[in-house]
Amino acid sequence: MHQPPPNQQLITYAITGLVMAVVIGVRWRSMSRVRPLKLERLWIVPAIYAAFAAFMFVETPPAGLGWLFCAGALLLGAALGWQRGRLMRITIDPATHSLNQTGSPAAMLFLIALVAVRMGARAMLTGDNMLHLNALAVTDMLVALALGLFTATRAEMYLRGKRLLQEGRPT
Repeated sequence: MHQPPPNQQLITYAITGLVMAVVIGVRWRSMSRVRPLKLERLWIVPAIYAAFAAFMFVETPPAGLGWLFCAGALLLGAALGWQRGRLMRITIDPATHSLNQTGSPAAMLFLIALVAVRMGARAMLTGDNMLHLNALAVTDMLVALALGLFTATRAEMYLRGKRLLQEGRPT
């Protein structure tokens, strides 16, 4: 595998960091805004990403132990996603009994940490690596991890929102 020159790699990391800083800054500002949470729409993102993941696995299926690594990544993503979902703030409006969601700084920091770990893993896996994983295997594992993350986050939010609605319903 061809390694880019160190200066080019540094520029790539700097541009990636700058783009991430802008996106995180914009997201951080809008985080305190209360948004309605529609339980009936939480399935949309996981369904779209599941279709994307299925397409990826059909086009370039993992080979051999790659399936096992992908299953492990899916489970790890689900565990991380469940934790991320727990960090989201969900409230119920006592007057209208509608759910609201407020972004959580902890959930944002959690995602930043995941991106940092991914970038570190990418740097470690460039060229000859001790795990002998190729780029396609790593991509498959990241797709599985993201699928678990998105699905479990939304599932946890759905279950908690449903519970809040039942507890907040007048008898």
